Amino acid sequence: MAPTHGNTPLLPEELADLIPSLATKEELNEFERENILQAREWVMAARTTARRIVSEEYVRRLHSRMFGQTWKWAGQYRKTERNLGVPADEIPEKLAVLLGDVRYWIDHETYPPDEIAVRFHHRLVAIHPFPNGNGRHARLIAEALVMKLGRPTLTWGNADLTTQGDARARYLQALRAADERDYQLLLAFARS
Repeated sequence: MAPTHGNTPLLPEELADLIPSLATKEELNEFERENILQAREWVMAARTTARRIVSEEYVRRLHSRMFGQTWKWAGQYRKTERNLGVPADEIPEKLAVLLGDVRYWIDHETYPPDEIAVRFHHRLVAIHPFPNGNGRHARLIAEALVMKLGRPTLTWGNADLTTQGDARARYLQALRAADERDYQLLLAFARS
C-alpha cells in the first residue's frame, strides 16, 4: 500500500496495527471512508459547543471515531518522526498551544468564523499529531467548529482529497500558501 503524493507513509509497525484484513489500497480507502462517514454522522448529531470541540479530548476522540475500526492506534499521537509535522515529543505541547489560541480567537472574535476554522485546520495539519488521517481529521474538525460558530459546513472543493487530481493539487497549494501566512487560498478552497 504505497502512499500517494502528499499522504503520510505508514511505518511497518503502524501497518501491522491494521484491524481488518485488507489486501489493496482501494479496499483500505473504502473501509476508512465508511468509518469516516459514521464519524461524520456523530459529529453532525453531537450536542457540543465550539469550545468543547477545541479540547484535546475531542481532538483525540474524533480521530478515534474516524479510524477506530481501521487502526489500533486511532486517537493516539504518533510516536515516530515524519517528513512533516512537529517532532513527536512536542505534539502535546504544540496541540495545547493551538487549542488555547483557537479558544482565544473564539472568545475575542479575533477572526471571522470561517477563518478561525481554517486557521485551526492548517495548524492542526502542520502539527500532524497522528500516524495517518491528519488532513481528513483536520477538515472534519474544522467543519464541526465552523458549524458550532453558526456558519454552514465547509465544502473543501466537494472532492475526494485523498486521491491525486486537480482538487488535491489546489488544496496542497493552499496549505503551502497558509504556511507563508497567506490564508486566502485556503479560505477560498474551504468554501469552494
